[in-house]
Amino acid sequence: MVTTYTISDLAREFDLTTRAMRFYEDMGLLQPEREGPGGRNRVYSARDRTRLKLTLRAKRLGLSLTEAKEIIDSYDSPRDTSPQLKKFLTILADHRKKLEDQLVDLQANLDEIRTHEKEARVLLLKAEKSK
Repeated sequence: MVTTYTISDLAREFDLTTRAMRFYEDMGLLQPEREGPGGRNRVYSARDRTRLKLTLRAKRLGLSLTEAKEIIDSYDSPRDTSPQLKKFLTILADHRKKLEDQLVDLQANLDEIRTHEKEARVLLLKAEKSK
């Protein structure tokens, strides 16, 4: 017997809203079958569940949904994993570079805040002494 899931099943399991699930479907990350009157009911496969799990993992890493889709889709191709792994490494390296650049910017901002805090404390001490 093939295991299937409803949108509510997966939303509950992964602590998502059904709206988020539909958005992932619109992005092409999930491809549920349709059943019932007018195809209103979504039926997710084990493959969809795995793709959702990988999508959320990619999001935790800070990757965009487009990047996640590129990586996940690459695993649908032939068994040679070298191209997929190379693509994955390229995306991770690009993302790491962006994060490192942001870290440099954040450190510069923190340094500037520390400088302004120090200057403000000195001015406050002077103001309190002159009272």
